[in-house]
Amino acid sequence: MNKQRLIEYCLTCVGAYEDYPFDETWTVMRHVGNKKSFAFIYNRDGRDCANLKCDPMRAAMLRDLHEDIKPGYHMNKEHWNTVILDGKLEDEDIFDLVRHSFELTRPKIRKKRAADDF
Repeated sequence: MNKQRLIEYCLTCVGAYEDYPFDETWTVMRHVGNKKSFAFIYNRDGRDCANLKCDPMRAAMLRDLHEDIKPGYHMNKEHWNTVILDGKLEDEDIFDLVRHSFELTRPKIRKKRAADDF
């Protein structure tokens, strides 16, 4: 897996777009509806990496199981993991982590209030 391949995969998520708020070295993948970020893709120390949001219990378990998943670089360490893209993780495992992050950050669907029904 590399940075460009992950960007291309993220763009297959409905309503996703890429942004460069810092500089051209950090790609931020966002939702159109709420502009929340679900992936930060960058190169650090010569390694392609991605910061992905994760359920805290799942994040801790994944860090214990995989040496290429670490606490989020420059992020809330409880809710974000850094995934080394060019390590030992299979592409499908990385794609699963992207989908999980996408779901955690997606725009909430507002329920109609009872007053709206009248």
